[in-house]
Amino acid sequence: MDVHLTLDTDTVEQVATPEPLCVPVDSPVRETLHAMKEKRRSAVLVCKGEKLAGIFTERDALKLMEPGADLDVPVGQLMTSDPETIADSDTVGEAIGKMSRGGYRRLPMVDPEGRPKGFVTVASILHYLVGHFPAIVYNLPPNPHHSTQTREGA
Repeated sequence: MDVHLTLDTDTVEQVATPEPLCVPVDSPVRETLHAMKEKRRSAVLVCKGEKLAGIFTERDALKLMEPGADLDVPVGQLMTSDPETIADSDTVGEAIGKMSRGGYRRLPMVDPEGRPKGFVTVASILHYLVGHFPAIVYNLPPNPHHSTQTREGA
């Protein structure tokens, strides 16, 4: 079977994680963290009504690790507002470009009305690439760029 890498034609819908965890902007951080733990998610999309307002990640949660941090504030106060997004019709190549330029590990995927539909993550992109090049990826040596410091043999 001949598989072609089609970064410029495959849409992000093919690599996105469906059903993102969404919370309202007025949800307390404590409840948001509990939902993240329960659902085993590293990020949640924060919504105002049905539309995306921001993103709250485990990195945002790390800022709350100081003693006396108030976990009852609304998540809307600590989220990243108006995050970079990707449309469900954009290509995988566009997602890789946005992630690379911005240094993002995940991009919220939204429909034309701005409603969240999923996440495009580094892991989902990696799985997409592995699916196109399984023989190359699975046959890499454990340390592909290793060079010996001394000569072997007698």
